[in-house]
Amino acid sequence: MKNLHNDFMFPTRRIVFFLFAGFIILTPCVQATDMDSNIYHIQYGNVNIGARSESSSNYKISTTMGQTAAQSFNSNGYYVKAGFQYWHNIIPFRFSVSNTNLNFGVLTPGTPATINTTLTVSFGAAGNYQVTAIEEGKLRTMAGYYIPDTNCDGGTCTTSSAAIWNSNSTYGFGYTMTGQDIPTDFIDSTYFRPLPDRSASANPAVVMYSTNVGRSRQATMMVKTNVSATQAAGSYQTVINFAAIPTY
Repeated sequence: MKNLHNDFMFPTRRIVFFLFAGFIILTPCVQATDMDSNIYHIQYGNVNIGARSESSSNYKISTTMGQTAAQSFNSNGYYVKAGFQYWHNIIPFRFSVSNTNLNFGVLTPGTPATINTTLTVSFGAAGNYQVTAIEEGKLRTMAGYYIPDTNCDGGTCTTSSAAIWNSNSTYGFGYTMTGQDIPTDFIDSTYFRPLPDRSASANPAVVMYSTNVGRSRQATMMVKTNVSATQAAGSYQTVINFAAIPTY
C-alpha cells in the first residue's frame, strides 16, 4: 500500500479508498428431529402412512400420505405451517455478494466515484426473506480522519429514505440500489441513502425483501463517495456487513 504521508505538502489531496464487504446468512432453527429409543428408530420428524421420494429417467416426485393437521395456522405473534410437506423446499436458501473487495483507488476532489456489487438470493421455501446492510463505522484512516456519510443534495436523505444526490459539491459516502426486491424509495439510480453506522448504535437497513422469491433474485448496490479539496489524504477503509435472513 502506498504511503501517502507526503501528500499533505501538495494542494490537491490524494485519497486511497478501500471498502470491504462481508456477508452472513442467518437461518431460523427449523429441524425435523429423528426419534429413537433402545427398540426403535424413526428417521422422520412426523408419523404418516406413507412418505417417500420416487424417480425415473423422466420425473422426480416426493409424496406424503396421512399427515395429520397439514395446514397453516396463525394468530397474533406467530405462524405455524404444519405438515411434512406443507411446503417442500426444492431450492435451498443461498446468498452471495459478487464483489467483496471494493477499491476506488485514488479519488479526485469534486469528482464522485462509484463501484458496484451484486447481491443474489435463491430461496424456495415458505415465508419471506430480507437482506440487510450496515457499515461498521465511517470511512476512516488510521489517524482518525473520516469521510462523512452523505446527506444527499439539500440534506434530504436518511438511512431509511433515499433522496437525489447529483451535485458534485455534495460530499460524503452513500449507496443506491437497482434491481429486484429493493425498497421503493430507490426510485432510480440518482436516489441514495447513507448506510447506518453500527458504531453509532444504528440498526441495519433492509436493502432487499420479498415474500415470493422463486429460483433467483438479484439487486445491485452501487456505493458512491465524493470528497472535497480539504479532505485529508490517507487510506480510508470501512466494512459493510450484509445479513440474509429467511423466514419459514
